[in-house]
Amino acid sequence: GGTPLKSLFRYSPTGEVTAESYPNWLRFHIGINRYELYSRHNPVVEALLKDLQSQRITSVAMKSGGTQLKLIMTFQNYGQALFKPMKQTREQETPPDFFYFSDFERHNAEIAAFHLDRILDFRRVPPVAGRLVNMTREIRDVTRDKKLWRTFFISPANNICFYGECSYYCSTEHALCGKPDQIEGSLAAFLPDLALAKRKTWRNPWRRSYHKRKKAEWEVDPDYCDEVKQTPPYDRGTRLLDIMDMTIFDFLMGNMDRHHYETFEKFGNETFIIHLDNGRGFGKHSHDEMSILVPLSQCCRVRRSTYLRLQLLAKEEYQLSSLMEESLLRDRLVPILIKPHLQALDRRLRLALNVLAECIEKEGYTAVVEHDFDPQPATSTYICGCCLFCM
Repeated sequence: GGTPLKSLFRYSPTGEVTAESYPNWLRFHIGINRYELYSRHNPVVEALLKDLQSQRITSVAMKSGGTQLKLIMTFQNYGQALFKPMKQTREQETPPDFFYFSDFERHNAEIAAFHLDRILDFRRVPPVAGRLVNMTREIRDVTRDKKLWRTFFISPANNICFYGECSYYCSTEHALCGKPDQIEGSLAAFLPDLALAKRKTWRNPWRRSYHKRKKAEWEVDPDYCDEVKQTPPYDRGTRLLDIMDMTIFDFLMGNMDRHHYETFEKFGNETFIIHLDNGRGFGKHSHDEMSILVPLSQCCRVRRSTYLRLQLLAKEEYQLSSLMEESLLRDRLVPILIKPHLQALDRRLRLALNVLAECIEKEGYTAVVEHDFDPQPATSTYICGCCLFCM
Protein backbone atom coordinates (compact mmCIF):
# COMPACT_ATOMS: atom_id res chain seq x y z
CA GLY A 1 0.00 0.00 0.00
CA GLY A 2 0.89 3.68 0.04
CA THR A 3 2.49 5.80 -2.63
CA PRO A 4 5.50 4.51 -4.58
CA LEU A 5 8.93 5.54 -3.33
CA LYS A 6 9.37 7.70 -6.44
CA SER A 7 6.77 10.15 -5.20
CA LEU A 8 9.11 11.00 -2.32
CA PHE A 9 11.61 12.56 -4.65
CA ARG A 10 11.16 15.99 -6.15
CA TYR A 11 12.20 16.14 -9.77
CA SER A 12 14.64 18.73 -11.11
CA PRO A 13 13.51 20.93 -14.06
CA THR A 14 15.04 18.36 -16.47
CA GLY A 15 12.85 15.66 -14.94
CA GLU A 16 15.76 13.83 -13.27
CA VAL A 17 15.81 12.75 -9.65
CA THR A 18 18.61 14.57 -7.78
CA ALA A 19 20.31 13.31 -4.62
CA GLU A 20 19.27 16.52 -2.83
CA SER A 21 15.65 15.53 -3.32
CA TYR A 22 16.03 12.15 -1.58
CA PRO A 23 14.56 11.89 1.92
CA ASN A 24 17.17 12.50 4.63
CA TRP A 25 17.32 8.85 5.76
CA LEU A 26 18.26 7.79 2.22
CA ARG A 27 20.86 10.55 1.92
CA PHE A 28 22.33 9.32 5.21
CA HIS A 29 22.50 5.74 3.83
CA ILE A 30 24.17 6.89 0.61
CA GLY A 31 26.85 8.76 2.57
CA ILE A 32 28.04 5.67 4.50
CA ASN A 33 31.56 4.69 3.43
CA ARG A 34 34.45 2.47 4.43
CA TYR A 35 35.63 4.85 7.14
CA GLU A 36 32.55 6.29 8.82
CA LEU A 37 28.75 6.40 8.93
CA TYR A 38 28.72 10.10 8.01
CA SER A 39 31.30 12.75 7.19
CA ARG A 40 32.31 15.40 9.70
CA HIS A 41 30.30 18.28 8.21
CA ASN A 42 27.47 16.35 6.60
CA PRO A 43 24.34 18.56 6.87
CA VAL A 44 22.12 15.49 6.45
CA VAL A 45 22.80 14.41 10.06
CA GLU A 46 21.13 17.49 11.58
CA ALA A 47 18.25 17.20 9.08
CA LEU A 48 17.81 13.52 9.97
CA LEU A 49 17.77 14.32 13.71
CA LYS A 50 14.95 16.81 13.05
CA ASP A 51 13.03 14.13 11.10
CA LEU A 52 13.37 11.70 14.01
CA GLN A 53 11.86 14.33 16.30
CA SER A 54 9.03 15.49 14.08
CA GLN A 55 8.15 13.18 11.17
CA ARG A 56 4.65 11.69 11.42
CA ILE A 57 4.72 8.07 12.68
CA THR A 58 2.68 5.93 10.28
CA SER A 59 3.23 2.46 11.72
CA VAL A 60 4.74 0.72 14.75
CA ALA A 61 5.83 -2.88 15.37
CA MET A 62 7.75 -4.67 18.10
CA LYS A 63 11.34 -5.61 17.30
CA SER A 64 11.84 -9.33 17.72
CA GLY A 65 14.71 -10.70 19.82
CA GLY A 66 16.55 -8.81 22.54
CA THR A 67 15.85 -8.89 26.25
CA GLN A 68 13.87 -5.64 26.47
CA LEU A 69 11.04 -4.01 24.58
CA LYS A 70 12.00 -2.02 21.48
CA LEU A 71 9.67 -0.69 18.79
CA ILE A 72 10.29 -0.17 15.09
CA MET A 73 8.67 3.06 13.98
CA THR A 74 8.04 3.94 10.34
CA PHE A 75 7.63 7.56 9.27
CA GLN A 76 5.65 9.37 6.63
CA ASN A 77 8.75 9.57 4.40
CA TYR A 78 9.31 5.77 4.69
CA GLY A 79 12.28 6.21 7.02
CA GLN A 80 12.49 3.89 10.02
CA ALA A 81 13.88 4.19 13.52
CA LEU A 82 14.32 2.04 16.61
CA PHE A 83 12.38 3.39 19.59
CA LYS A 84 13.61 2.64 23.11
CA PRO A 85 11.13 3.86 25.75
CA MET A 86 12.10 5.56 29.01
CA LYS A 87 12.55 3.02 31.82
CA GLN A 88 14.07 5.08 34.58
CA THR A 89 14.55 8.73 35.52
CA ARG A 90 17.76 10.69 34.88
CA GLU A 91 18.63 10.58 38.60
CA GLN A 92 18.28 6.81 39.10
CA GLU A 93 21.52 4.88 39.13
CA THR A 94 21.91 1.19 38.31
CA PRO A 95 21.44 -0.59 41.67
CA PRO A 96 24.78 -1.82 43.12
CA ASP A 97 23.59 -5.44 43.23
CA PHE A 98 22.54 -5.54 39.57
CA PHE A 99 24.68 -7.57 37.19
CA TYR A 100 25.53 -5.67 33.98
CA PHE A 101 23.44 -8.16 31.96
CA SER A 102 20.25 -7.48 33.92
CA ASP A 103 20.57 -3.70 33.82
CA PHE A 104 17.89 -1.54 32.18
CA GLU A 105 18.49 -0.13 28.74
CA ARG A 106 18.29 3.66 29.03
CA HIS A 107 16.85 5.83 26.29
CA ASN A 108 18.94 8.82 27.40
CA ALA A 109 22.12 6.69 27.21
CA GLU A 110 21.36 5.99 23.52
CA ILE A 111 21.01 9.74 22.87
CA ALA A 112 24.12 10.68 24.86
CA ALA A 113 26.17 7.92 23.17
CA PHE A 114 25.48 9.39 19.72
CA HIS A 115 26.67 12.83 20.87
CA LEU A 116 29.75 11.39 22.63
CA ASP A 117 30.74 9.33 19.59
CA ARG A 118 30.47 12.45 17.40
CA ILE A 119 32.55 14.58 19.82
CA LEU A 120 35.21 11.83 19.88
CA ASP A 121 35.21 12.18 16.07
CA PHE A 122 34.47 8.48 15.51
CA ARG A 123 31.12 8.96 13.74
CA ARG A 124 30.23 5.28 14.21
CA VAL A 125 26.85 5.64 16.00
CA PRO A 126 23.76 6.14 13.79
CA PRO A 127 21.93 9.42 14.55
CA VAL A 128 19.72 9.27 17.67
CA ALA A 129 17.19 11.83 18.88
CA GLY A 130 14.86 12.04 21.86
CA ARG A 131 11.11 12.35 21.31
CA LEU A 132 7.92 12.61 23.33
CA VAL A 133 5.49 10.13 21.80
CA ASN A 134 1.73 10.02 22.27
CA MET A 135 1.06 6.37 23.19
CA THR A 136 -2.51 6.39 21.92
CA ARG A 137 -2.20 8.31 18.68
CA GLU A 138 1.35 7.42 17.71
CA ILE A 139 1.62 3.81 18.93
CA ARG A 140 -1.68 2.07 19.71
CA ASP A 141 -3.73 3.58 16.88
CA VAL A 142 -1.10 3.01 14.16
CA THR A 143 0.17 -0.46 15.05
CA ARG A 144 -0.86 -3.55 13.11
CA ASP A 145 1.06 -5.66 15.62
CA LYS A 146 -1.75 -7.50 17.44
CA LYS A 147 0.59 -8.79 20.15
CA LEU A 148 1.65 -5.25 21.00
CA TRP A 149 -1.91 -3.88 20.74
CA ARG A 150 -3.19 -6.49 23.22
CA THR A 151 -0.77 -5.32 25.94
CA PHE A 152 -2.30 -1.82 26.20
CA PHE A 153 -4.36 -1.06 29.31
CA ILE A 154 -5.44 1.83 31.54
CA SER A 155 -3.76 1.88 34.95
CA PRO A 156 -5.55 2.59 38.27
CA ALA A 157 -4.12 6.14 38.02
CA ASN A 158 -5.94 6.52 34.68
CA ASN A 159 -2.75 6.49 32.63
CA ILE A 160 -2.32 4.65 29.31
CA CYS A 161 0.16 1.79 29.68
CA PHE A 162 1.58 -1.07 27.60
CA TYR A 163 4.25 -3.70 28.15
CA GLY A 164 4.77 -5.57 24.87
CA GLU A 165 6.54 -8.92 24.54
CA CYS A 166 10.21 -9.64 25.30
CA SER A 167 12.31 -11.97 27.44
CA TYR A 168 12.94 -9.45 30.29
CA TYR A 169 10.88 -6.67 31.81
CA CYS A 170 7.78 -7.27 29.63
CA SER A 171 4.96 -7.76 32.13
CA THR A 172 2.23 -5.74 33.84
CA GLU A 173 4.68 -5.00 36.69
CA HIS A 174 7.16 -3.49 34.23
CA ALA A 175 4.60 -1.69 32.08
CA LEU A 176 5.46 1.59 30.44
CA CYS A 177 2.92 4.21 31.46
CA GLY A 178 2.29 7.69 30.15
CA LYS A 179 1.17 10.73 32.09
CA PRO A 180 -1.57 10.26 30.95
CA ASP A 181 -0.45 9.17 27.49
CA GLN A 182 2.93 10.76 26.71
CA ILE A 183 6.07 8.64 26.80
CA GLU A 184 9.71 9.66 26.38
CA GLY A 185 12.01 7.60 24.24
CA SER A 186 15.05 7.56 21.97
CA LEU A 187 14.73 7.13 18.22
CA ALA A 188 17.78 5.73 16.44
CA ALA A 189 17.90 6.00 12.66
CA PHE A 190 17.94 2.64 10.89
CA LEU A 191 20.99 1.53 8.94
CA PRO A 192 20.40 0.31 5.35
CA ASP A 193 18.31 -2.83 5.00
CA LEU A 194 20.36 -6.03 5.42
CA ALA A 195 19.26 -7.12 1.94
CA LEU A 196 21.10 -4.09 0.52
CA ALA A 197 24.05 -3.91 2.92
CA LYS A 198 24.90 -7.10 4.77
CA ARG A 199 26.52 -6.74 8.18
CA LYS A 200 28.87 -9.20 9.82
CA THR A 201 28.59 -9.87 13.56
CA TRP A 202 31.83 -10.47 15.47
CA ARG A 203 32.32 -11.74 18.99
CA ASN A 204 34.18 -9.13 21.05
CA PRO A 205 37.46 -10.78 22.21
CA TRP A 206 37.03 -8.94 25.53
CA ARG A 207 33.41 -9.89 26.04
CA ARG A 208 32.36 -10.64 29.61
CA SER A 209 31.41 -14.13 30.78
CA TYR A 210 27.71 -13.24 31.28
CA HIS A 211 27.82 -15.58 34.25
CA LYS A 212 27.37 -14.74 37.92
CA ARG A 213 30.51 -16.60 39.02
CA LYS A 214 32.72 -17.42 36.01
CA LYS A 215 35.47 -15.10 34.83
CA ALA A 216 36.37 -14.55 31.17
CA GLU A 217 39.82 -15.55 29.88
CA TRP A 218 40.99 -11.91 29.55
CA GLU A 219 40.26 -11.38 33.26
CA VAL A 220 42.72 -14.07 34.36
CA ASP A 221 45.43 -13.92 31.65
CA PRO A 222 47.45 -10.66 31.68
CA ASP A 223 49.04 -11.63 28.31
CA TYR A 224 45.65 -12.20 26.68
CA CYS A 225 46.22 -9.43 24.11
CA ASP A 226 49.25 -11.25 22.65
CA GLU A 227 46.92 -14.10 21.79
CA VAL A 228 44.35 -11.74 20.23
CA LYS A 229 47.05 -10.02 18.14
CA GLN A 230 47.85 -13.35 16.46
CA THR A 231 44.20 -14.06 15.56
CA PRO A 232 42.51 -12.71 12.41
CA PRO A 233 41.22 -10.03 11.91
CA TYR A 234 43.32 -8.54 14.74
CA ASP A 235 46.66 -9.69 13.30
CA ARG A 236 46.64 -7.02 10.57
CA GLY A 237 44.94 -3.82 9.47
CA THR A 238 43.04 -1.47 11.76
CA ARG A 239 40.68 -3.79 13.65
CA LEU A 240 42.63 -3.89 16.91
CA LEU A 241 42.82 -0.08 16.90
CA ASP A 242 39.04 0.01 16.34
CA ILE A 243 38.59 -2.18 19.42
CA MET A 244 40.73 0.30 21.37
CA ASP A 245 38.52 3.19 20.19
CA MET A 246 35.42 1.25 21.22
CA THR A 247 37.01 0.43 24.60
CA ILE A 248 37.62 4.14 25.33
CA PHE A 249 34.10 5.02 24.15
CA ASP A 250 32.57 2.34 26.43
CA PHE A 251 34.73 3.29 29.41
CA LEU A 252 33.69 6.95 29.19
CA MET A 253 30.02 5.83 29.26
CA GLY A 254 30.51 3.02 31.78
CA ASN A 255 29.09 0.48 29.30
CA MET A 256 30.01 -3.13 30.22
CA ASP A 257 27.67 -4.77 27.73
CA ARG A 258 29.72 -4.92 24.50
CA HIS A 259 29.52 -8.67 23.82
CA HIS A 260 29.43 -8.45 20.01
CA TYR A 261 30.01 -5.79 17.38
CA GLU A 262 29.15 -5.37 13.69
CA THR A 263 30.84 -4.24 10.48
CA PHE A 264 29.58 -3.81 6.92
CA GLU A 265 30.44 -6.98 5.02
CA LYS A 266 31.14 -5.15 1.76
CA PHE A 267 34.23 -3.42 3.17
CA GLY A 268 35.85 -6.64 4.41
CA ASN A 269 38.22 -6.29 7.37
CA GLU A 270 39.48 -2.81 6.48
CA THR A 271 36.59 -0.86 7.92
CA PHE A 272 35.20 0.61 11.13
CA ILE A 273 33.20 -1.03 13.93
CA ILE A 274 29.60 0.24 14.12
CA HIS A 275 28.90 1.41 17.69
CA LEU A 276 25.37 0.04 18.09
CA ASP A 277 23.31 -0.64 21.22
CA ASN A 278 24.56 1.79 23.84
CA GLY A 279 21.55 1.71 26.17
CA ARG A 280 23.50 0.24 29.08
CA GLY A 281 25.86 3.18 29.23
CA PHE A 282 25.55 6.03 31.75
CA GLY A 283 24.19 3.78 34.50
CA LYS A 284 26.48 4.81 37.37
CA HIS A 285 28.14 8.20 37.60
CA SER A 286 29.59 7.44 41.04
CA HIS A 287 31.65 4.46 39.89
CA ASP A 288 34.36 4.11 37.21
CA GLU A 289 34.45 0.52 35.93
CA MET A 290 38.20 0.09 35.34
CA SER A 291 37.77 -3.43 33.91
CA ILE A 292 36.31 -1.84 30.74
CA LEU A 293 39.79 -0.39 30.07
CA VAL A 294 41.54 -3.78 30.23
CA PRO A 295 41.89 -4.11 26.41
CA LEU A 296 43.74 -0.77 26.37
CA SER A 297 46.04 -1.61 29.29
CA GLN A 298 46.76 -5.13 27.94
CA CYS A 299 47.41 -4.11 24.32
CA CYS A 300 48.93 -0.67 24.85
CA ARG A 301 47.91 0.52 21.38
CA VAL A 302 45.97 3.57 20.23
CA ARG A 303 45.45 5.57 17.04
CA ARG A 304 47.32 8.86 17.00
CA SER A 305 44.14 10.70 15.96
CA THR A 306 42.26 9.21 18.94
CA TYR A 307 45.12 10.02 21.34
CA LEU A 308 45.31 13.63 20.16
CA ARG A 309 41.53 14.01 20.39
CA LEU A 310 41.52 12.71 23.99
CA GLN A 311 44.31 15.12 24.93
CA LEU A 312 42.37 17.99 23.36
CA LEU A 313 39.18 17.06 25.24
CA ALA A 314 41.12 17.06 28.51
CA LYS A 315 42.09 20.73 28.03
CA GLU A 316 40.13 23.36 29.94
CA GLU A 317 38.94 25.17 26.80
CA TYR A 318 37.66 21.99 25.11
CA GLN A 319 36.45 20.15 28.19
CA LEU A 320 34.58 16.98 27.23
CA SER A 321 31.78 17.59 29.75
CA SER A 322 31.20 21.14 28.43
CA LEU A 323 31.12 20.00 24.81
CA MET A 324 28.70 17.20 25.70
CA GLU A 325 26.42 19.53 27.64
CA GLU A 326 26.38 21.99 24.75
CA SER A 327 25.74 19.28 22.17
CA LEU A 328 22.94 17.68 24.21
CA LEU A 329 21.12 21.02 24.53
CA ARG A 330 19.95 20.48 20.95
CA ASP A 331 17.89 17.46 21.90
CA ARG A 332 14.16 17.80 22.63
CA LEU A 333 14.37 15.84 25.90
CA VAL A 334 16.96 18.12 27.50
CA PRO A 335 18.52 17.59 30.01
CA ILE A 336 19.76 14.23 28.70
CA LEU A 337 22.43 13.71 31.38
CA ILE A 338 22.50 15.10 34.91
CA LYS A 339 25.63 16.99 36.06
CA PRO A 340 27.30 14.04 37.87
CA HIS A 341 27.30 12.00 34.60
CA LEU A 342 28.91 14.91 32.74
CA GLN A 343 31.54 15.28 35.48
CA ALA A 344 32.21 11.53 35.33
CA LEU A 345 33.16 11.93 31.64
CA ASP A 346 36.02 14.31 32.53
CA ARG A 347 37.19 12.04 35.35
CA ARG A 348 37.17 8.94 33.14
CA LEU A 349 38.93 10.74 30.32
CA ARG A 350 41.82 11.47 32.70
CA LEU A 351 41.88 7.80 33.77
CA ALA A 352 42.05 6.61 30.14
CA LEU A 353 44.88 9.08 29.44
CA ASN A 354 46.70 7.79 32.57
CA VAL A 355 46.56 4.23 31.20
CA LEU A 356 48.03 5.44 27.90
CA ALA A 357 50.73 7.44 29.73
CA GLU A 358 51.76 4.27 31.62
CA CYS A 359 51.83 2.35 28.33
CA ILE A 360 54.06 4.99 26.69
CA GLU A 361 56.38 5.03 29.70
CA LYS A 362 56.68 1.25 29.55
CA GLU A 363 56.89 0.65 25.78
CA GLY A 364 57.74 4.00 24.18
CA TYR A 365 55.58 6.43 22.20
CA THR A 366 56.11 4.86 18.74
CA ALA A 367 55.22 1.35 19.99
CA VAL A 368 51.96 2.58 21.52
CA VAL A 369 50.72 5.41 19.32
CA GLU A 370 49.95 4.18 15.81
CA HIS A 371 50.36 6.89 13.19
CA ASP A 372 47.16 7.04 11.18
CA PHE A 373 46.06 9.57 8.61
CA ASP A 374 42.77 10.95 7.38
CA PRO A 375 41.93 8.40 4.69
CA GLN A 376 39.16 10.40 3.04
CA PRO A 377 39.59 12.63 0.02
CA ALA A 378 38.99 16.35 0.63
CA THR A 379 35.78 16.40 -1.40
CA SER A 380 32.49 15.20 0.00
CA THR A 381 32.12 12.58 -2.75
CA TYR A 382 33.96 9.36 -2.13
CA ILE A 383 36.09 7.49 -4.60
CA CYS A 384 34.42 4.29 -5.74
CA GLY A 385 35.13 1.37 -3.47
CA CYS A 386 34.67 3.51 -0.35
CA CYS A 387 30.94 4.03 -0.67
CA LEU A 388 28.51 1.39 0.60
CA PHE A 389 26.41 1.47 -2.58
CA CYS A 390 29.14 1.92 -5.22
CA MET A 391 29.24 -0.95 -7.69
